[in-house]
This record gives sequence, C-alpha cells and structure tokens, in this order.
Amino acid sequence: MSTPRRDFLKTIGGGAALSAVGLAGNLLGRTTVRGAAGPAPADAGRKLGYCIVGLGRISMGQFMPGVQVAEHSKLVALVSGHRDKAEREAAKYGIDPRNIYDYAHYDEIAHNPEIDAVYIALPNNMHAEYTIRAARAGKHVLTEKPMANSPQDCEAMIAACRQAGKKLMVAYRCQYEPTNLKAIELLRSGALGKVQIIESSFGFNIGKGEWRLDKRMAGGGPMVDVGIYSLNACRYLTGEEPTEVRASCSVTDHDGRFDQVEENLGWNMQFPSGIIANCSTSYGYNGGNWVRVMASKGWLHLEPAFSYDGLQLKARAQGMAPLDFTPADPSPHQFAREADHLAQCVFHDQTPKTPGEEGLRDTRLIHAIYAACAGDRPVKV
Repeated sequence: MSTPRRDFLKTIGGGAALSAVGLAGNLLGRTTVRGAAGPAPADAGRKLGYCIVGLGRISMGQFMPGVQVAEHSKLVALVSGHRDKAEREAAKYGIDPRNIYDYAHYDEIAHNPEIDAVYIALPNNMHAEYTIRAARAGKHVLTEKPMANSPQDCEAMIAACRQAGKKLMVAYRCQYEPTNLKAIELLRSGALGKVQIIESSFGFNIGKGEWRLDKRMAGGGPMVDVGIYSLNACRYLTGEEPTEVRASCSVTDHDGRFDQVEENLGWNMQFPSGIIANCSTSYGYNGGNWVRVMASKGWLHLEPAFSYDGLQLKARAQGMAPLDFTPADPSPHQFAREADHLAQCVFHDQTPKTPGEEGLRDTRLIHAIYAACAGDRPVKV
C-alpha cells in the first residue's frame, strides 16, 4: 500500500475521486456555518487545521472552497505529487509553502502542529493506507467515500484511529445537508404516515480514461462511486438496516470503458419493518439523481437529491400543506458543514455522526450487492 498516488494516476488521466452524497441537523446535531441559523457557538474563533491529501476535482472544486467559508475549519497544509499545482493552491488560500508535502514525505505531517486533521481525497484503494498513516502521525481523519475497497480495510482504518485516539469520519455530506435533513424530519414526524417503498437512482455518463474504470483502484463501478449515495440514503431515511439484497448488473455499451467494472446495476433491499427499496446506478446515462418515498399518507421526492447544490424537496400528504423546499446555501456550504462537524467533534470529544463504522456498513452492503449480482440470488445481510 505504499505506492505514491502520482504513480497510480499518471497512466490513467489523473483527478481525485468525484463523489456526487449523506445525517445531522435537528435530529443529529447541526453544525453551525456562516449564514446558517442557530445560536453562536461557544468556541467561536477556534478552528481545526486541515491538511488536504490529494488535489483533484472534489478537493479543489468543493472541499477547499467549503473550508474557506466554514466557522471552525481552516486550510493549513497540502499533500500533492505536483508541486506547481500545490503552490498555486497554497497561494490562493494563503497556505504557507513550507506546509506543502509530496507523498514521499507524507509522514512528516506528524511534526507539524498546525495540522489537526487530514482530508483524504485519493482514489478509493488508497484511503486505508493514508488514513492509517495519518492516525499514526497523530492526526484526525475525514476521508471521502467509499471509505475503502474492502471491509477488512475499513476495519483496519477504524482500529488505527481508535488505537491512536483520533477521530475518523467518512464524508457523507448529504447527512449534514438541509434538504436531506428535512426529508428525514418529515419521515420521522409521521407526517407522511408509514413508509412503504423507496426508489432512488444516481448515475452519469462516464468518459474514457477515468481512474474509476480501473477496478483495482476504484473497487467497482458506479455502485461504489455514485450508487453508494442511494444506498446510504435508503438507510438514513428509514433509520433501518436492510436484511436482504437482490441485484443484477449489465454492460450495454461495449466500447472498452467497461472491461473491468459494471456499467449498470440495479438492486433491491428489504428492511425489517417491511419497507422495500428499489435502486439503480449507472455510468452510462445522464439524468438520474433522485429519491422518491411512498408512504401511507403521501409521498416525498428529492430531485436533485445528491448534487453539490440546487437540491429540491417536494412533499404531499393528507392533512399537510404542500411542501416545496430548496435550501438557500450555495455549493460550498455542504462541505463547510461537513468540515465543521468534525471540528466540533474534535473540540468537544464527540463521535462523528458518520464515523468509520458507517462507512464499514455501506462497504459490507456493497459487497453483498455484488455477491447477489454474481450469484443471481438473494443475499442475507
């Protein structure tokens, strides 16, 4: 697990993981960010210093702008295999050039007291290594999803952070985002009655040369990349864990992109209460980005459900005024909430709402879904 990220990427076209989902808010403890409602935090002015590990699309385009507007987080260091890129980003965010590291010197973050936590935005198969090394360096960890490519790697990450006494959080940003939180609130309140069926789909038409088409790096196809959003949403919307999964996958575009991973995957989950979820994901279509919940008194519909901004919620039910909800926050605020949540957990010694165990559960379910595909049979979970 010691191969530098740059060596992994330079033959495949580069770019960090593009993630497009996740539970906090009124139900789970809302993080305060600039412009958000709520009481002033008791530790105003205190900020967690983040080191960004991997300068790709999600880190440069989303997480770093989010931290810039956060209340309790700041950017203090960068890890990159491209010094010129890192220097440009450092200048943009006022990061001391002395706090730029390459992958060969990653472990030296242990000697930098400005760094409190790392944000890992590397290819999926590198999450475990760089999380474990960060924990050994005495740093807290916020890692992108999927948490890792195997349950065993997830367990090793949890164990390393626990042994080091450091927080481990998985970046399920939708679990901190107002639209998804509003959906949870409606379902928990009983305003829609008993949930019966959930449907969700998320996918996009992937280009050639993406590292996500390399199974060794990605761990799978759209299921692990964007299908995980629908999977996680079904779990946090119901508040239940599925007991059985059924699944099938296919390739329809035989153009070389899908020699190692699936193009399309559909799966069904059954929950203890009797709720049934039907979900799909794809690297071959555009337009899928929604969740629909049917309940005994009405329904709710999220579309887009998992994007960085522009999320919308509609709900209709007997005895309830029609609800059309769109949060006012622009894109960076989703990532500000995420970053600040870990900061507050560090400051107050609390367990994150999306700890390593949350990522481990999804990883185990993804493996069960792939097993159901391979065996063409239901899999108990």
